[in-house]
Amino acid sequence: MYAVPLAPDAELRPLEPWQAEEFLAHIDRARANTDPWIPWATRTTDLASARATLQSYADKQAADGGLLYGIWRAGVLVGGVMFVQFDAAAGNCEIGVWAEPAGQGHGLITVAVRRLIAYAFEERGMHRISWYTSPANLRSQAVAQRVGMSLDGTLREQFLYNGVRQDSQVWSLLAREWQSSRS
Repeated sequence: MYAVPLAPDAELRPLEPWQAEEFLAHIDRARANTDPWIPWATRTTDLASARATLQSYADKQAADGGLLYGIWRAGVLVGGVMFVQFDAAAGNCEIGVWAEPAGQGHGLITVAVRRLIAYAFEERGMHRISWYTSPANLRSQAVAQRVGMSLDGTLREQFLYNGVRQDSQVWSLLAREWQSSRS
């Protein structure tokens, strides 16, 4: 296991099934921020479901289909970033994020997303990264903009949340756009 520094007091590390108890406590603190946007967070309500969520990403990682990383600040899990899906053969992937209040406002999500983008484009040779968010999730849109993504459009009434159909914005970043921003 390895840790990637994000700030003097924060690091990015793999989030694994053996950390289910810590993950559940974190999701309980983050629930108000995650439930409207992240389906697995809504379903993560006890130790068994927390372990199942982490195991599903461990399985995705083993199949080269996704990754899940936690963000620790001062030794406490406060958020995370993930490849929701990762298709190396097609050259496409999707990044997602979440944070509890203690993980917000420090730039940690943006730095972590940049690390995942660099990994996807520079190490894995991906072509396109997608980012899906609700038009109501202004914090998520701000991260997409800060890392150089473009708004592709809005999928109207794409998903059901609490019995109400919700819109979903699609943002993306292409490898050539990332490369030109790094020059």
